[in-house]
Amino acid sequence: MGKILLEGMEFFAYHGHYKEEQIIGTKFIIDLEMGFESGQAEHSDHLSDTINYQEVYQVVKKEMEINSHLLESVARRILDAVLRSFPQVKSVQVKISKINPPLGGKVKQVSCILVN
Repeated sequence: MGKILLEGMEFFAYHGHYKEEQIIGTKFIIDLEMGFESGQAEHSDHLSDTINYQEVYQVVKKEMEINSHLLESVARRILDAVLRSFPQVKSVQVKISKINPPLGGKVKQVSCILVN
C-alpha cells in the first residue's frame, strides 16, 4: 500500500457563511492524502499504473470553483470527486484550511479534515 500526498494546494475562492466572504473571497489551502495499491507502479515505472496527481489537482480545482457556505461541504465534494474519478484510491483524507478567517481577531487559519 502506498500514499500520494498533494500538500499546500492554494486556491482563491468564495466559500463562507457570511455574505462578505462570498463577495470578497479569501485564500484556501488544501492538503490531500490518497492511499492506493502502489505495487504495480513500483515495478513498472509507468504513469498508467499509478494515480496521476496532475489529474487529481484538476479535480480539486474544479470543486473549489463551486461556492459553498461550509468547509465541510467543500471537503465532502472533494473527497467524493476523488473517489469517483480514481477508483484505484482506497482511502482519502482531505484537509481544507481557510486563511485569515473573519473571527473578530487574529487567527492564522481554520481547518476541516474529512476521511473516508
